[in-house]
Amino acid sequence: MRGPGALLAALAAVAGIATALVVTQPGSAVGPTEGPGAAQTTPGVTLPPNATALPTQPPPVVPPPTVTFTFVAAGDVLPHLPVIASARSGSGYDFVPLMEDVAPFIEGADLAVCHLETPLAPEGTRPSGYPMFSSPRELAGDLGKVGWDGCSTASNHSVDRGFAGIEATLDEFQRLGMGHSGTARTEHESTVTQMYNVVQGNRTIKVANISFAYGLNGLPKPDGKPWAVNTFSADDADVRPILEAAQDARDQGADVVIASTHCCVEYLTEPTPAQKSIVRQIAESGLVDLYVGHHAHVPQPIRKVDGGPGGEGMWAAYGLGNFISNQSAECCVAESSSGVLLSATFTVDPDGHVGVAVGWTAITVDRLNDHTLYVITPESGKKGGLSAGEVQARHARVADAVGSQVDEVTEPVVPAADAMWVSQIEP
Repeated sequence: MRGPGALLAALAAVAGIATALVVTQPGSAVGPTEGPGAAQTTPGVTLPPNATALPTQPPPVVPPPTVTFTFVAAGDVLPHLPVIASARSGSGYDFVPLMEDVAPFIEGADLAVCHLETPLAPEGTRPSGYPMFSSPRELAGDLGKVGWDGCSTASNHSVDRGFAGIEATLDEFQRLGMGHSGTARTEHESTVTQMYNVVQGNRTIKVANISFAYGLNGLPKPDGKPWAVNTFSADDADVRPILEAAQDARDQGADVVIASTHCCVEYLTEPTPAQKSIVRQIAESGLVDLYVGHHAHVPQPIRKVDGGPGGEGMWAAYGLGNFISNQSAECCVAESSSGVLLSATFTVDPDGHVGVAVGWTAITVDRLNDHTLYVITPESGKKGGLSAGEVQARHARVADAVGSQVDEVTEPVVPAADAMWVSQIEP
């Protein structure tokens, strides 16, 4: 039990505190109210001039979250005239029915980037096929409807309809809010890297897609516009333009760089020595996280190559074959009837380190049944007009081409991030 002295001391202490505090109206203050010397007080209570301000506690440091996102790419979108005829609908075209069977494997990804090999037809012109291609305007929007967020556009057919074809293509992509890379309407546009922005919590990851072609089938670039198509020399495997673009992407803030490369020899499953040299140099640069190849029109291997950012290797899909086309054994080789959907899961940790895991899914075109696209698996039976035996033969050819380093994906990928939005490039 406390004595009278302790009680008197306690009362005196309370009285001293009450005397020191001055209750004011909100907004009034004694002493500095802003800047480093301002006393930190409770609203309505002001410390006297000789009081010491309590230190402000800094907000807790919250590390940026690890961001995980899923990605899908495919082979050449190459609409020959028979494909365009299959898409005829009334007075226009509708490609969606041709692609809807594979749509779940595309639209489930956080980010999906296709490869449009042909320009869109300029205003006042008709679609055309081999050897000078142009596709209906509806194609771009229909690609978006089945899940593609954008396309790479640098190919050996980029200037088949001259500069007008490039303008028509990119005008339509811009109208649709879709991304594009590889061709440009202005010199300024050619210097801006296409970014896709993946959002996880309070963190946004910038994913760059760069696109280059080995040549233009002997056609010149548009007069006075050497920047209209991204090209490099495959003959001597000179990848300096690709590496410069990858570095530009990094300088523009890219956390992840995906290189879409249109090269080298058609209808060969095994990559050529030049193709291997191109991939090896890109991997050794440490600037590219994933290599996506096009142009061969047949599936090619998916392999991990020494190098890559951090020296941990770079996955390279040497060639994804065709997405949709009229090619088959009747014109070319049997492998050209089919293609690969490349799926990848990217993980970007708080320090910016990028991890990449890849998989593959086989697809094929039933060209005698309105060019309908199908996903095919080891368990697939008859598909449209394709017998079960033919489906399994096609699947086996894709599996043999891709190789054993990566696993097959037989179910649609699903989103892993919170959101994705496309940076629009002003021409």
